[in-house]
Amino acid sequence: MKSGQWWTRKKKSLTGACLAHALHDGYTDALYVFLPVWQAQFGLSYAALAVVRALYSGTMGGLQIPADRALRGLSPRTALILSTVLAAAGLLIMAAPFGFAGLCVGLVVAGIGSSIQHPCGSLLVTASYGAASRHPLGIYNFSGDLGKAALPALVAVLLPTLGWQPVLGLLAVLGLALSAALVPLAPAAPVGRTAKTGAASGQGRGGFGILTAIGGLDTATRMGYLLFLPFLIHGQGGDTGTVGLALALLFIGGAFGKATCSRLGERIGVVGSVMVTEAATALLIVATLVTPLTPTLILLPLLGIVLNGTSSVLYGTVPELSDGDTGRAFAVFYTSVIGSGGVAPILYGAIADHSSQTVGVLASAATAALIVPLVLTLRPHLSDSGAGSLATTRRVSQ
Repeated sequence: MKSGQWWTRKKKSLTGACLAHALHDGYTDALYVFLPVWQAQFGLSYAALAVVRALYSGTMGGLQIPADRALRGLSPRTALILSTVLAAAGLLIMAAPFGFAGLCVGLVVAGIGSSIQHPCGSLLVTASYGAASRHPLGIYNFSGDLGKAALPALVAVLLPTLGWQPVLGLLAVLGLALSAALVPLAPAAPVGRTAKTGAASGQGRGGFGILTAIGGLDTATRMGYLLFLPFLIHGQGGDTGTVGLALALLFIGGAFGKATCSRLGERIGVVGSVMVTEAATALLIVATLVTPLTPTLILLPLLGIVLNGTSSVLYGTVPELSDGDTGRAFAVFYTSVIGSGGVAPILYGAIADHSSQTVGVLASAATAALIVPLVLTLRPHLSDSGAGSLATTRRVSQ
């Protein structure tokens, strides 16, 4: 096969994985826009609303490993299309006139579909790029943020005019259209589930546990800070519009960080880049506690870069430490990250309830700081002692 043809196949696989990731992450965050409508329509308390939301997120997070195990014999094309069709079917069930029971069943079906996408898409990118997969995995990670930005905004625009059930139907149609678009993009043959990227045999297992713990703590930091940011902005004199601006600035920086920090991991290594981003995260979080409103808004894009950027470095390291089954490793890693994202706000909220908002924010900063010494223990498990330089990556890929 000519090198140009192989390049085209890799790009198609990356494009297909990114499109699926953007859609499914967009579905996930678009559901938040519907919550107030469902609360009013079905007379739900806040606790009941949280349980309804957990039907989707809990299913998606809890089934990552079982879905990977059950579907490992399928081709990426079949798995990604199945994932997307199931998610769209869940939305159609929610949009149908089945009442509250239909809403709950649809959320579970959509969650099952989205549980398939993450390990399958990550494995496809890793298998396509091999030793050079770190930056493509960063692009895949970044594509999810594009979906999180686009679909909730689309829902917010359409909801006042069309109503929630037609909007869900349109989102389902979008998913079915994407399923058709995946046919020429995703490979029709199963891909290898191993992707060695330079880690010595036997090193991966212990290192993967550390990597997974770091991923969970990194997500906990991010979700904890997001919990308090609106209140922090209000405390500095900002109104609701300013809160929206603050979140937008943070997310814009985060999207840029996800797209670029994978390159940082290639150049200065996993250990060095994680230490830099987490130390900067802790310092910038503390800085937003003591600065007035305008300087805080200026700092938020910078904070977003490091707050979200670490995740691309971590995702790019999963294949190296997978110790064989890369698909299962991604499933385990995503389970840890999604679970941490669900539990962390509750824990930080409890800390703030029993002390103060400032202590809650400082707890999130301390979590980021804790990662700095922890990532040092990852160094022996990485090739070239965690150097991971761009030159090394290029040599391996040649």
